[in-house]
Amino acid sequence: MNKKQARLRRARQTRIRIAQQQVHRLVVNRSNQHIYGQVYSTCGKKVLVSVSTLDAEVKQILNGQSGGNKQAAIVAGNELAKRIKAAGIGFVVFDRSGFRFHGRVKSFADAVSENGISFKR
Repeated sequence: MNKKQARLRRARQTRIRIAQQQVHRLVVNRSNQHIYGQVYSTCGKKVLVSVSTLDAEVKQILNGQSGGNKQAAIVAGNELAKRIKAAGIGFVVFDRSGFRFHGRVKSFADAVSENGISFKR
């Protein structure tokens, strides 16, 4: 099993547990250059809110800096928290997509939680 297959296996197990809880799911995904976040509905089939470092608002705040660092993850997390509040969602379950909870993923999650969105890891 290679590195990517192991990550996808971990992600699949997490998503199974979250689906049983029937709550909104905050998914974070990262690439080398960008970070993405989406909130899925309780059924898991519809994206309610999304943000990425490719969005115009986030790019403007980053002011031409890279989208693949902790600072960009914090900016994207803050923007996602604003959008979650606007959608009227108060509680989400965090799905890290099999990535380790450190670095950019942790910065993203901390930014969301500091803006008043409660979530369970």
